[in-house]
Amino acid sequence: MSQSDDCLFCKIVAGEIPSTKVYEDDTVYAFKDIAPKAKVHVLIVPRKHYANAAELAAADPKTLAHIVEVAQHIADDAFHGAYRLVFNTGEDAGQSVFHVHAHVLTGEKFEE
Repeated sequence: MSQSDDCLFCKIVAGEIPSTKVYEDDTVYAFKDIAPKAKVHVLIVPRKHYANAAELAAADPKTLAHIVEVAQHIADDAFHGAYRLVFNTGEDAGQSVFHVHAHVLTGEKFEE
């Protein structure tokens, strides 16, 4: 899929909306969450627009695997490789931007 004109994350990836970049390559763009839920909270967004993780997995599983690799890289730099990776899929699950994105939470020990 291509970019969506009204998608917040497509605009961030395109540089139309500022963000604090953590990582980027030809496939994904990663930036700090504006409302962090952990000491380090980064969003990893594929450059191509997919609505959710299930859609991405069906259309482009290599990009989904790459997101996991990038999450590990971010966690290695931030907190000795330990991290939590979350995909919210659907409004009832807390997805508020319908461009698939992974939340990488790290930088501290988590309690249940």
